[in-house]
Amino acid sequence: MPNLADTLKAEIARVARKELKGEVQFLRKAVAHHRSEIAALKREIKALQSNGRQLGRRLQQAPAAAPQPAPADAAPRRRGRQPAPYSAEAFAATRRRLGLTQAQMAQLLGVSPLSIYKWESGQVMPRAAQLAKIAGLKKMGVREARRRLAEAA
Repeated sequence: MPNLADTLKAEIARVARKELKGEVQFLRKAVAHHRSEIAALKREIKALQSNGRQLGRRLQQAPAAAPQPAPADAAPRRRGRQPAPYSAEAFAATRRRLGLTQAQMAQLLGVSPLSIYKWESGQVMPRAAQLAKIAGLKKMGVREARRRLAEAA
């Protein structure tokens, strides 16, 4: 015959397990959800690291490859004599050879001093109309440049 104390103890344990089961079920679902999120994040990190390594390899290989020549200018080609490709360094050297400030060079070309700065720094390339004016300046001497500046003033 079962002992009353043992039966009561077994019943209390059963009821306690039943109560805990509902509370633990919520925690199990949360843990499963967090684990799946962690796994997805790990996969994403692995893919990003792989992409980073590939980019690093490409950067290391890029200087070893021969540089591709850039097109001379973006303007369409015309028949006859082609204008020389624009060079920011050559433009700055022309300005210095003529002994002009950026503001004076801008006045000669009919543009703003900021345009001259950007052309010399290589940030921007002059348009075709300005390239023709710049080509004219390359043939000009110091006296002619001073005379034109005096006329414009």
